[in-house]
Amino acid sequence: MSYDGRKMAAVQWRSRGRNYEAELQRCRPETTPVEFGDYHPLKPIMVTDTKTRHGARKGSTSSSSSSSSMPPDPLSSMLDGTDPLSMFAAASATETPAMSHSASTGDKGKKRREKEEVGVGPDFEPWSAKRGEILARFTTTEKLSINLFMGSDRGKAQSPGSSAVSEKVRTRLEELDDLEDGSQRELLNLSQQDYANRIEELNQSLKEAWASDQKVKALKIVIQCSKLLSDTSVIQFYPSKFVLITDILDTFGRLVYDRIWTMCSDPRPLPESFTVEDVNDTAKETCLNWFFKIASIRELLPRLYVEAAILKCNCFLNRSGIQETLPRLTAMIRGIGDPLVAAYARAYLCRVGIEVAPHLKDSLNCNFFDLLLTFQQISGESVQNQLVVQRVEMPEYLTLYSPAINWILQCIAYRAPEPLLTEMMERCKKLGNNALLLNSVMRAFRPEFVAARATDFIGMIKDCDEAGFPKHLLFGSLGRSLACADPPESERLTILNEAWKVITKVRSPQDYINCAEIWVEFTCRHFTKREVNTILADIIKHMTPDRAFEDAYPQLQSVIRKILTYFHDFSILFSMERFLQFLDMFQKDSVRVEVCRSIMEVFIKHQVELTRDPVILNAMMHICKTMHDSVNSLTLEDEKRSLSLLIIGFIRMVSFGRDFEQQLSFCVEARATFCNLEPVLVQLIHTVNQLAMETSRVMRGSHSRKTAAFVRACAAYSYITIPSLSSIFSRLSLYLLSGQVALANQCLSQADAFLKAAVGILPEVPRSISVEGKLRSSESFLLDFISNFLATLLVVPDHPEHGVLYLVRGLLNMVQDYTWEDNSDAKVRVYISALPLLAAMGQEIYLYSIPKVDSNETLYGGDPKFLSELNKLCETLIGQVLDHLKTLGRDEQSTRRQGALGFSLFGVLLAHGDLRNNKLSQLAVNLWNLSHKHGYCETCVSVRTLEYIKHQAQQPDMTHLSDTIQRLTLQSRT
Repeated sequence: MSYDGRKMAAVQWRSRGRNYEAELQRCRPETTPVEFGDYHPLKPIMVTDTKTRHGARKGSTSSSSSSSSMPPDPLSSMLDGTDPLSMFAAASATETPAMSHSASTGDKGKKRREKEEVGVGPDFEPWSAKRGEILARFTTTEKLSINLFMGSDRGKAQSPGSSAVSEKVRTRLEELDDLEDGSQRELLNLSQQDYANRIEELNQSLKEAWASDQKVKALKIVIQCSKLLSDTSVIQFYPSKFVLITDILDTFGRLVYDRIWTMCSDPRPLPESFTVEDVNDTAKETCLNWFFKIASIRELLPRLYVEAAILKCNCFLNRSGIQETLPRLTAMIRGIGDPLVAAYARAYLCRVGIEVAPHLKDSLNCNFFDLLLTFQQISGESVQNQLVVQRVEMPEYLTLYSPAINWILQCIAYRAPEPLLTEMMERCKKLGNNALLLNSVMRAFRPEFVAARATDFIGMIKDCDEAGFPKHLLFGSLGRSLACADPPESERLTILNEAWKVITKVRSPQDYINCAEIWVEFTCRHFTKREVNTILADIIKHMTPDRAFEDAYPQLQSVIRKILTYFHDFSILFSMERFLQFLDMFQKDSVRVEVCRSIMEVFIKHQVELTRDPVILNAMMHICKTMHDSVNSLTLEDEKRSLSLLIIGFIRMVSFGRDFEQQLSFCVEARATFCNLEPVLVQLIHTVNQLAMETSRVMRGSHSRKTAAFVRACAAYSYITIPSLSSIFSRLSLYLLSGQVALANQCLSQADAFLKAAVGILPEVPRSISVEGKLRSSESFLLDFISNFLATLLVVPDHPEHGVLYLVRGLLNMVQDYTWEDNSDAKVRVYISALPLLAAMGQEIYLYSIPKVDSNETLYGGDPKFLSELNKLCETLIGQVLDHLKTLGRDEQSTRRQGALGFSLFGVLLAHGDLRNNKLSQLAVNLWNLSHKHGYCETCVSVRTLEYIKHQAQQPDMTHLSDTIQRLTLQSRT
């Protein structure tokens, strides 16, 4: 049927009468009695599969069991062992030995290395975890140098007549002699970073030389780098130098071991737990050749380090190779004169030993006992002269030993029995309670062992010499153990008092806070707010003069974190007089905000009950204000959002019970305090609206005048706050919400003001908005809002001074004047959405209502003039829609849009129009045909619609639809 705009325009709208209760009853599903018997919905379904008997005759239909009438359970079928994981496991189990032996040598080597690295358990802190700390701690501003003797490049002329074998032997001997006698390369005036870069370049050169089969060159690099460990000219940097150079030694050791392992894999891979008998002669010869090369190194230190680097290769030669080599290398270290160089050589030997043979504790003990004997060298003339030349004080010099001693003791103490700690304490006493050794002992052994002897350690610390190693460092090490394990309860207060007597006397603010920060955790674990408050007061006293706190923000932040870990009751926390004073020391903006953030996160996580405690509220408002005041024009949106969520979390935890006025006063104060964070203001408006509803519910039937006054105060709060929001859709939604709340509380003038304000700002809605950083059309958001707004207008009574349907007319006028996108159907869709509202307004009884609010159904009571206004407005809207459909029909590219809009209007006429009116019925048929004209309408939707109309036609008051349905036909797509 061709589209005729003039025929469609002649419409006389009349809404059909609705009996919502009867319609609801018809929509409810019919109830059918069920005889349960043995059936229960939670009872498992038993399914018996029908399977043909084995050996049955061809064509036989007999089965082993009767077929169940229940459908098989798809989940139960996964329990028969045929799931993918079970099948994979079965396939792996049936893999043939030939298949398993076809794995690549690289994969085998990787698995082998992973297995060998697990020489100790995961509870053993590896050297790699200490590496970064050492490099960061032991630094220098002095200029460094690197002296390398990389061998000459002179050619090796072949003597005429010499045999190939003798020439090869002679060449190798010359190369070995040339390892230490060659050209000198010296790099001077290097900064610490330059030095580290040069060492890394040497490490890469080692790998490249090895990859290009220049094994002798690789050995030269390792030897020359090892020689650098004898240089203590910049003694403060020595621990970091040791870390950098031993990285090269570790690389060399891995390369040699992997090379020999690869040789052992020919013709078949070497077993994971191989023995000497599994190693072929070629691999043994190569391994022995490496040890001979290293033995030819004349200088003690490089020979020692390089052999230690390939210590693991002894397992290719004989079973007891490692066990025999470790004591020999330990004895060689006794020939090193410098006690610091010797200490780190022992540390490297222990590091290699614990990796390849963790069960050989004797060599670890021997290295440690030898180290104790060298302590007397520290006070010798040679060391003292060196310290004078380099201007290094004795306490600083002793700290250089810490990484080496700590590592050796860690290896010894690993899974050691408790009596070993007693033995170590006795040795410390024999050495006059050497502070350096005592410090390492406390850090190496298990915290439980140390905590049980805390009182004994305190006595030993008192007897130590203060000049050599500061006592506060010893108490710091003791505090670390006590933070992990508990001493006897009866000794805790004495321990804290004795420790703090020493700590509080430390003059250097940095040394003081480093030690105090450790003991804060012990105090929080075992004592009350009184002791913690005393500690905080002492920290403030030490860190406030000369603004020393500015150099100790990390430690002060650590103090806050530890307090928050143990104090989750914020009424106790904020009752400490010194806590907020402590927070005042964080005067750097970024640090102060970070501390406030950490407090808020703990509060939100652990504050379960709502609070009205003034102590908590005042403190939290101060903290939240600090976060809010950090926001400026440069603050990122993510940061604003994060801070807002924390403040919102606090606001949600505030409740004054039935003291509603106090709750509103809090919201007023919060609005003034957090005015720059829009999400917080939105939350406050939601809170006030909830407060108004709660007040009305609680005070219903009593003090009605006072309740109404309070609700009006809440409405005023929202009405004042909403305009300050920058987001137009936040303002629209909150105007609508606040209007609904006011309407629910019978505050009609306030509701009217909110809804008028919402209509008034509709022209401000931009055509596009930013969503997650991308520009999107605002039409979908605007249409959603208008739909919600129209649904609210059903229960809003007309204002006596503004005429009939003034809010509906005002909304439609704004929609008419709004600048929509080009080629947009949004305006027409609003008109179509308004038709159901107008139809509902013409009913005798509305679909929904608000208690104690007289809607238009009561005000007009079915007045013919009111109904006439409704019908005229509907006819106007339908005319606008039909004109738009006619315009779309002129453009072939808009036929799909025309069909969709026509079908939408058809649905409205079917649901809300009185199709007994011939013109309205004919319009509905025309719209149906128009929507199907070009075949864009979904067939399934059309079929369901026809079925619905047929079902409706069976109702006594809807028989007229029988005639309409006869004229609705489905057209095939072309």
